[in-house]
Amino acid sequence: MSNRTGLILDFGGVLTTPLLPAVLAFEQREGLPQGACLTALYKDDEGVRITSDLERGAVSQTEWNDFAGKMLGVSPDNLMGRIFGDLRPEPLLINAAAAARRAGIKVGILSNSVGLAPWDLYDGFELERLYDVVVISEQHLMRKPDPSLFEITLKLMDLPAEQCIFVDDTEAYVRAAEQLGLAGVHNQDPKQTVATLSELLGVDLTAS
Repeated sequence: MSNRTGLILDFGGVLTTPLLPAVLAFEQREGLPQGACLTALYKDDEGVRITSDLERGAVSQTEWNDFAGKMLGVSPDNLMGRIFGDLRPEPLLINAAAAARRAGIKVGILSNSVGLAPWDLYDGFELERLYDVVVISEQHLMRKPDPSLFEITLKLMDLPAEQCIFVDDTEAYVRAAEQLGLAGVHNQDPKQTVATLSELLGVDLTAS
């Protein structure tokens, strides 16, 4: 039997549909070449810096929108919301999280923020009601994979790392969690992730 009693989930790309198709759809709508966002914001040094600053709450979403709009040559108006406008809830993992809680497992959220205004990625997901712990990076002035952010989450969960599983769609963050003693699951396919979590927790998370 598993003795794990905690499950910590990333948000974007875990409780939502994947990020990349949404970004590619945005590029197509805006008439941008495929990969323009990744090149400008995740390969350019200044783009990486300001996105990291956004996740840590050091710059606002509006400031990021202005910077990214110039980098991409598009309007900055609600740019973050436009980029991720096609994201939808991922029912398999949302339902699995609810099943875990019904089984007595604590379920927390640990998410790198993209800013909360003017566009709120978390709007409509009722995180505070549906999960035991919610940690949004900007509210703690740090970002994954900072070990301190994982430690804050574990403290709020009131569980040791060895009793927790961490799920993320970014492999580097999964590895960071594993270095702290959590069991890591790299979410690439929701159905497989739910099956893996069911095995690790000893609970059928597909049960309605």
